[in-house]
Amino acid sequence: MTSKLSFSDLQRGRNALLVSVCAFVLTAALLVSASTYSAAAHAHQIKAAITTVLFNPRTENIEVMHRFNLHDAEHAVKALFDKHADIMDDADTQQQFADYVAHHFAILNAAGEPLKLADVGFEVEGKHFWVYQETAEPPVLEGIKIRHDALRDLWPKQVNTLNVEGKGDIKTLTFADSVNLLEVSFSNHHGDHH
Repeated sequence: MTSKLSFSDLQRGRNALLVSVCAFVLTAALLVSASTYSAAAHAHQIKAAITTVLFNPRTENIEVMHRFNLHDAEHAVKALFDKHADIMDDADTQQQFADYVAHHFAILNAAGEPLKLADVGFEVEGKHFWVYQETAEPPVLEGIKIRHDALRDLWPKQVNTLNVEGKGDIKTLTFADSVNLLEVSFSNHHGDHH
């Protein structure tokens, strides 16, 4: 028995295949788009700040630079102070947030005594809000203990990363979960000559 396919049968088969391929491509594109959107939405929900504690040999000061995502700072001031707070354009709100950060950050010496940090200023720069502090470096400092819980009272998943620079290798501390106090030792700093 001979099977004959007409031109119209071939055309219908080709059209069915084309529809199947288009449906597959469209489904794949939607899945990729949905997963990209989901990843972007998830990435945006990550609450994080970066702080640098710089031992500046030129000024003999310990300089502290806190960098917050401006988007997070915007949400924070509305939750912490006032639902109409405006960190972008209102100097009073900016000062309030800088004071809040200063209140939730401390450097202590190895004996646990706090170093008095002076507020130097704050600024909005691009997508970030910066808060600056400093103190004179004590003549003898074997190490420091640091508390950094800014925004962690508001968002339990907030992660504050801190880099200590100017005393040998950069040391990175991560304040997350229930971590409230971390320390860095400088006792080996002077003896390290590699």
